Amino acid sequence: MRILLVVYDNGSHIHFFPLGIAYIAASLRKEGCDIEIYHQDIHHYPEEHLTDYLNKNKFDIVGVGLQGGYFQYRQLLKISKAVNTSEERPAYYIIGGAAPSPEPEYFLKKTGADIAVIGEGEETMVELIHAISDKKPFHAITGIAYRDGDQVVVNSERPLIQDIDSIPWPAYDLFLIEYYRLLGYPNSSRTDFAMPVLSARGCTFKCNFCYRMDQGYRARSPEAIIEEIKFLQKQYRISYIDFTDELLMSSKKRVVELCEAFMKEKLRFKWYCNGRLNYATPEIVQLMKETGCVFINYGIEAFDDEALKKMNKGLTTEQITKGIEATLNAGISPGFNIIFGNIGESKETLRKGVEFLLKYNDGAELRTIRPVTPYPGSPLYYYAIEKGLLKDCSDFYENKHVNSDLLAVNFTDMSDDEFYECLMDANTTLIENFYKNKLDLMIGDTKNLYMNRDTSFRGFRTV
Repeated sequence: MRILLVVYDNGSHIHFFPLGIAYIAASLRKEGCDIEIYHQDIHHYPEEHLTDYLNKNKFDIVGVGLQGGYFQYRQLLKISKAVNTSEERPAYYIIGGAAPSPEPEYFLKKTGADIAVIGEGEETMVELIHAISDKKPFHAITGIAYRDGDQVVVNSERPLIQDIDSIPWPAYDLFLIEYYRLLGYPNSSRTDFAMPVLSARGCTFKCNFCYRMDQGYRARSPEAIIEEIKFLQKQYRISYIDFTDELLMSSKKRVVELCEAFMKEKLRFKWYCNGRLNYATPEIVQLMKETGCVFINYGIEAFDDEALKKMNKGLTTEQITKGIEATLNAGISPGFNIIFGNIGESKETLRKGVEFLLKYNDGAELRTIRPVTPYPGSPLYYYAIEKGLLKDCSDFYENKHVNSDLLAVNFTDMSDDEFYECLMDANTTLIENFYKNKLDLMIGDTKNLYMNRDTSFRGFRTV
């Protein structure tokens, strides 16, 4: 069975390795499928190119997966048009990922796709291709929605894969790794090659804005993670690992387990992860630093206890402060994700967030604040519908969610104009502060060059 998996164009010269598609590709190839990757992301092919490619090459299935977001949604519609207008359209057009999973019926009708995979796709896709090959009906396959004539049938959910060590590694060899490994990360050098690695799936928390469906937390064994890192180091000279799962720091015990395993194997690499500040004690972050951690991305979301409580963050401002200070003291750069406009937030909560970011800015990256977005599948999405602030999925994608930096739904007591004025003032302050610090550093480097004859200076072209 010939399958074309499309990696959509993200409209940027920055290329993130499509880990989800790579896992699906590996699982399908293990079953004997002939897998081809369509790199629209790297080559920026126009949609007509995909139509022409399908016309010239016979495939049984074409698939695409995507995250939720206005840009991704619009890319999916373009890809769908390209697929559906092909004279040699594959018999099955399959979509999947976090975007269609909460509202598969809407996405099937909107895209003209035949099947939507709901939630984790590895086992579902394997069962699906066997059913297609054997010409069996789809009604018993859990974790899918599919077209049956003019109707859309949504089957029951598939249980989560408990042993994620059993999932084949991503099919790295099918992808243009030489492009993906060039992605720059915080505190990486120009000679670092980086790749994402999954250490676990799911999250132990449930914030009201989160739309991910994999509720249970399932960790890979340290041995499996280490084996994959060693492979990446040897095969692709990878020196920087992005642990791209939602929460590497799921507990202190888990962090210690991983770090001690890295130390035992004497692995040397820089790494980045998503973390929780209630676990960021001085002892834990120091251990992380000793094993190569250079950046921890923290979902702070707000620096106000009442706001944190309403978004079900499971975090306090005291824990945030202690965790950030411990991280900085260990020599690790912290990432600060702050959103604004959740239930009950005000100008005062925004002010606190800005003051926090200014106080703990270490210059590792530009930190700005975005409006909260009630993505379909999140508790906030259903709250918005209940309160009459949003009609349905169509209203969200077609009318409300037009840009991630603009309001989709206003949950505050402010008018939209007041909201934007506050956010503009906040981000103007943050941007000015960031570039002032950058300017000061550049001027300092210039003085050092000429006054001290600094021979390590690489030229203004690299700034």
